[in-house]
Amino acid sequence: MRLEVWLDRERVGTLAYDATHHRFSFAYTADWCARPMAYPLSPALPLAPSDQSADEHSARVRRFFENLLPEGQALEEAARANRVSKGNLIGLLIALGRETAGALRLVLPDSPGRDQTHKRLLTPDELAQRLRQRPHVPFTVWDGKVRLSIAGFQDKLALLVEDEDWYLVEGPDLASTHILKPDPVDPRLAGLTSNEFFCMRLATATGLDAAPVDLHHLPEPVLSVARFDRDRDGAAVRRRHVIDGCQLLDLAGSYKYERPYGDHPHVREIRDGASLGRFFAAIAASPQPAKARLQLLRWQVFQVLLGNADAHAKNLSFFMTAAGPVQAPAYDLTCSALYPAQVSQTFAMAVGDAFSTEELSAYEWAQFCAATDTHPTQVRKEIERSVRLIRRQLPAVRAAAMDAGAVEAVIQQISAIVEQQCRRQLELAPQIREMMAVV
Repeated sequence: MRLEVWLDRERVGTLAYDATHHRFSFAYTADWCARPMAYPLSPALPLAPSDQSADEHSARVRRFFENLLPEGQALEEAARANRVSKGNLIGLLIALGRETAGALRLVLPDSPGRDQTHKRLLTPDELAQRLRQRPHVPFTVWDGKVRLSIAGFQDKLALLVEDEDWYLVEGPDLASTHILKPDPVDPRLAGLTSNEFFCMRLATATGLDAAPVDLHHLPEPVLSVARFDRDRDGAAVRRRHVIDGCQLLDLAGSYKYERPYGDHPHVREIRDGASLGRFFAAIAASPQPAKARLQLLRWQVFQVLLGNADAHAKNLSFFMTAAGPVQAPAYDLTCSALYPAQVSQTFAMAVGDAFSTEELSAYEWAQFCAATDTHPTQVRKEIERSVRLIRRQLPAVRAAAMDAGAVEAVIQQISAIVEQQCRRQLELAPQIREMMAVV
């Protein structure tokens, strides 16, 4: 079985599966490799053949392409709707691969209708009706086909936005520009759209590069997130190639947490998953390493001040370029501390050896500095800078969120959590440098 792999409108390679030996392989086209500005799909899949066994190559290919798929219930629904086992990677890519995160498109060679485009209006009334039907009708299925091929657990819908109208689109010449995210069906997570809207707007106001967001009411709340993996060129929309943190580190999606086996006492010390140390090492290959390190540091400091323990590897994305990976704007920023009973408060990736807010001390920040080769003075300055900007911008961002219809109780609770975190981290910051002596 073979699938053509395209980056937007250019064919870059072939994904093959040998069912007899249960092996995957990927090969770039000669035309792509000959381009002066050619780049690999990921660091694990270099343009030039590397010295690796067929089994290792197969494992790398599988990990990369599996990370394109949705997770959890969304994957279950996609598999069921297409009558494909959720373990059948090729079958799922055939069904979902025509519109993925970034620029990647996967199509069967010479398949009928592969170049056809479809565009239909999605009215607010139709969307509102489907939102109300979610407990009984999968939100991923529209017009008899699965419309979601974006990694993650939450309900999402990819749309093309033109002149404030929303369209469902498919085909090589049409690309979505926004992701719509409703509140979860679980009432215990009510207000998550307000949560993410407020946190993303606060990030932007404090200078963190974050995807633009808007909050809509149908009357059900829906968050609209502008896709940073899209470029508008007049009426045309160009796809940009991005990879998530697991793809950057050559990890399976199940290793997006540093403790991949959980917090049980017998396995909590196994830290084979994604980590801040691994990310700082990986971005050494960026075209501007110092800038990349600062951007990643600011992202992590903001997560701590936000009270977001769930900042895992699939919540980081990177543009792949000929010069190396470049961190993409932040997304999925929320205050997870607002849901202590529903969302684990264990840090997705430790700061030093600290896996919780309670464990995070100046000593652990010093451990972080040692593990990431970051000067403690830089960490102190970034904490102080972020706290100063958050305190300056918080009142205006809070007022704007209320004006946009965000849930007042959610915004007030997040504000209190953020202020508490700011006070705590501001106390720790001056102590980090002296803790380096005992690390």
